[in-house]
Amino acid sequence: LLMKAKHKTHGHILELYRSKAEYYICSCLDMNNGTDVERTPGGLLYVRQWNNMQYVSSAAFLLTVYSDLISSSNKKLQCPGGLVDHEEILAFAKFQADYILGSNPMNMSYLVGYGPNYPRRVHHRGASIVSYREYRGFIGCTQGYDNWYGRPEPNPNVVTGALVGGPDCQDNFLDQRGNYMQTEACTYNTAPLVGVFARLMQLERPIQELGRGRSFPLLASYKKK
Repeated sequence: LLMKAKHKTHGHILELYRSKAEYYICSCLDMNNGTDVERTPGGLLYVRQWNNMQYVSSAAFLLTVYSDLISSSNKKLQCPGGLVDHEEILAFAKFQADYILGSNPMNMSYLVGYGPNYPRRVHHRGASIVSYREYRGFIGCTQGYDNWYGRPEPNPNVVTGALVGGPDCQDNFLDQRGNYMQTEACTYNTAPLVGVFARLMQLERPIQELGRGRSFPLLASYKKK
């Protein structure tokens, strides 16, 4: 709205929104001179212990949208740490997506069903209880908890496409059904990734971070520096 000079009567309010948005983007990019979003040693954005991936996937989506926004206006983002162009913003969003898909110290895809190594004991009732087609007995809420929840075996059903809570602040992940802070899957974790993946599918050439002497891996495979 600001770039197209619409709603001029509310311009001062929209400027406040833009200021907050750009502050957040710069914080994700580690360009806010000390008031940045924390990262794990492997580079994942880290907000809190419980279901951290909801913040990662939504941040990646916002970064992707903002990259397209400034690209269409042929502008750069002015952060306290310097100017950032749209390619660098998209590259960081891609880095977060690659981490989710397996480019991380655990070499684990946190998107269930993707790749050879992903969480097998997702904290998900439907996934952790055997199908009625195989077990015709009654399974109520109590039976589901008492008979299935505590089993150490992998889930009998794979919740393909579910994004779990993810690793802790040191990139560690414990694949246990009772570890709900890390293994619980939520729809609002996965939903923002749809937009990110749709944008990345449009790429015709590899993206690397520009201007800071660092490059992001193009495939979801982790190499310790």
